[in-house]
Amino acid sequence: GDVGAEAPCAWSGRKASSLGGATSRGSQSRPPPLLLLLGHWHHALDRGASAGSGGWRHPQGFERRGCVAAAAAAAATAATAASVSVRPVRENLAGVLTKIDAAVAARASRGGTNLGQQGVRLVAVSKTKPVEALVEAYEAGHRHFGENYVQELVQKAPEMPEDVQWHFIGRLQSNKVSTLIKGCPKLACIETVASEKLARALNKAVPAVGRECKLKVMIQVNSSGEKSKGGVEPEDCVSLAVFVAKECEHLELAGLMTIGAPDYSGCRAEDFETLHRCRQEVAEAVGIKEEDLELSMGMSNDFETAILEGSTSVRVGSS
Repeated sequence: GDVGAEAPCAWSGRKASSLGGATSRGSQSRPPPLLLLLGHWHHALDRGASAGSGGWRHPQGFERRGCVAAAAAAAATAATAASVSVRPVRENLAGVLTKIDAAVAARASRGGTNLGQQGVRLVAVSKTKPVEALVEAYEAGHRHFGENYVQELVQKAPEMPEDVQWHFIGRLQSNKVSTLIKGCPKLACIETVASEKLARALNKAVPAVGRECKLKVMIQVNSSGEKSKGGVEPEDCVSLAVFVAKECEHLELAGLMTIGAPDYSGCRAEDFETLHRCRQEVAEAVGIKEEDLELSMGMSNDFETAILEGSTSVRVGSS
């Protein structure tokens, strides 16, 4: 129910802006806009076109090799699928938002924190998705998108409207910071800060692009202790958070993020508990209220549970 476009430096809950102004400027070398955000391929053509060939392959394996009949059939199938692709994108997005609202209500009913009108932010994970799919979600009112790869983000950002709120949610190396900030100077948040070295690099890069507001960042916590996961150890979270809050004048400490160790239904309760404990310790060390620090936890398999456990931002890409 929120309305109004957000300024690049002002982001909070999920916002639904007016729909005008979005156009698709995707490369003509891409397939039609059939890869559905928050969903799967809903078309009759195989994704397996050979790299660089520009050709497509029929699901039965009949390759496009100048055959007029095959080309016509493929074009007709693509056109039909493209004409109905908007509905699944909108439906999938609406379905996830409905589940989020239900989880927020359930949380309030059992005595959890009342999140008010801000609600829970949905960051739609758009990695590997074509720009056309993002445009469809944008036209449905969505504004927050999450990308894992620097190159992909800096390629997509110029093709989307300026009020899109980009979240970087992948591992970020210090030597890629300049490329990311220059390529997306209105970046809303980096959720994966896990070292003082990275924080210093970000703090240096932000003013270099003439940005007038601070860049929001989250400390990624490795709550599961897995070597395959990024983030600081829980016991090191406070020192890094204090460094960001006290030493990085161009960064704003927005909160904490975790991925967690999945079990059969999503993250473990221990991961949520660890992030809550870290937030309490960080808030005390920095001198702010706990509720002023966001908790980004919960992904496609467990975002409803994460909301019940206190998450204020969920990252969903395949539900």
